[in-house]
Amino acid sequence: MSRAGLDKEPHDVAKMFDGVAEKYDLTNDVLSLGQDRRWRKRVVELVAPQPGETILDLAAGTGTSSQPFADAGATVVPCDFSIGMLEVGKRERPQLAFTAGDGMRLPFGDETFDAVTISFGLRNIVDPIAGLRELFRVTKPGGRIVVCEFSTPTWGPFDAVYTNYLMRALPTIARKVSSNPESYVYLAESIREWPDQKGLALRMVEAGWGKVEWHNLSGGIVALHHSFRP
Repeated sequence: MSRAGLDKEPHDVAKMFDGVAEKYDLTNDVLSLGQDRRWRKRVVELVAPQPGETILDLAAGTGTSSQPFADAGATVVPCDFSIGMLEVGKRERPQLAFTAGDGMRLPFGDETFDAVTISFGLRNIVDPIAGLRELFRVTKPGGRIVVCEFSTPTWGPFDAVYTNYLMRALPTIARKVSSNPESYVYLAESIREWPDQKGLALRMVEAGWGKVEWHNLSGGIVALHHSFRP
């Protein structure tokens, strides 16, 4: 099985996610020790979906992150560039409008969505600032964005423990539960290369978004950045 490199060539990244689609949600639950459920809940709280709104969930994978928006009465569009993920999602959640799309060339018109969100996917876009600009383009003026992504632990000693888990324990556990354990080596490497909380906020502002705030979850392992389109 293949894994992508840190150059994030889109075809390689899509192929890698195709290869983990069948067990993706289970593997994430195991590797995060169940924390991913809490992270997704906080994303929904920050997006604050309202009945009648249209919401883009980019890098939606199998749609696990999308379903709560539909449950709240919003029209949600789960979008991903992995056809394997979309096929699993459509089989499990046929009522959702799964859409294939590249984060740097979204297949939507300008000012389409009331809110946009991306969870653990911005890191996989070859040019994250370009991806943030695309999200800006498809968001209505005054619309909001929530980015959920791995980040930098805020306590130094814990950061060392976490880095050791990423580079040693995570790939070992992935070999037991994932259909493509090598992809989780890429996951660990890409997390280490990702900017910290302030760094991502600066990139969002560079892409055109308004004042950015963030909230650390699980000691900074994950951060939620949110803003609005001026």
